[in-house]
Amino acid sequence: MKQIATDKAPAAIGPYSQGLDLGNLVFVSGQIPVDPATGKMPEAVEEQAVQALTNLKNVLAAAGLGMECVVKTVVFLADLADFATVNRIYESFFKAPFPVRSCVQVAAIPKGAKLEIECIAAR
Repeated sequence: MKQIATDKAPAAIGPYSQGLDLGNLVFVSGQIPVDPATGKMPEAVEEQAVQALTNLKNVLAAAGLGMECVVKTVVFLADLADFATVNRIYESFFKAPFPVRSCVQVAAIPKGAKLEIECIAAR
């Protein structure tokens, strides 16, 4: 097992890794929409979706993988009313066949984010 770390995604804010590489599978921790260069988070859910997915993409890149390798995602939304908006952004980061996915509304997300996205990718 190898730890994945990159400065192109926010650093972990707790005792966890950005990602773990198990050889044939890569697990990426939930990515919130914090810009790693500025430490700031956009306000609009559309911009938050773009930033969270970009962070996910950058952690995968640090493992030598692309978004086409993602087989499963989990999307956590602070408000399920944002489902259609987030779907539109999400779809622009993936190509068919799309990864399997769960999407749930949660009571709160760290730093007051509107969403968080995690994934599992395969080599």
